Amino acid sequence: MLGELVFVNVGKPLLTEYKGKELRTGIYKQPVHHEVFVGVDNIDEDMQADLVNHGGADKAVCVYPYEHYEYWAKMLHKDLNPGAFGENFTVKGLLEDGVCIGDRFEIGEALFEVSLPRQPCFKLAKKFGVEHMPQLVTNTGFSGYYLRVLQEGKIKAGTAIKLVERKHSDITVSFVNNIKYHDRNNIEGIKKILAVDELSEGWRKSFEKRLLKN
Repeated sequence: MLGELVFVNVGKPLLTEYKGKELRTGIYKQPVHHEVFVGVDNIDEDMQADLVNHGGADKAVCVYPYEHYEYWAKMLHKDLNPGAFGENFTVKGLLEDGVCIGDRFEIGEALFEVSLPRQPCFKLAKKFGVEHMPQLVTNTGFSGYYLRVLQEGKIKAGTAIKLVERKHSDITVSFVNNIKYHDRNNIEGIKKILAVDELSEGWRKSFEKRLLKN
């Protein structure tokens, strides 16, 4: 399985305003065309503003498929620039229905592991000027996903992405999204997801709580 790292996007947090309140966000990113070093918690030249919900080992790198850009451009009647969804890696050939939690990908010198789907938040509404943007993302399943860094190293846009290991072929990002947001009482589905050791701790706790309620 091969994909392509189309763009590497980075940016430092900036101050803006949302609903009359000051907002500090790192969602505004720009592509870089030189090599960058990817560490365990972050990419050089990049920084998250909300360290409670973004960044850290389980969310070191945010990924979004380039294939979705055309859909959103038509729906929103906007031209979308690289990094439009605040993602670090814009990729081709690695959609949510074909990528599984725990998949390991080699990009340049670095090795990555899929840890969880990206959960859309209100900052997408601010960035696109569409109040219900998070719900639109949830409804489509075009969420993107996060990677943890297993081996640090230099990477560059235009590089091939190689799948080097897959342990859970039936636990795709799309499957997890569906159980999370739509088929919420699917107990067997929840149990299958919880059997995946590579799932992030935050989402694990969320599914464990749901299981206890049923």
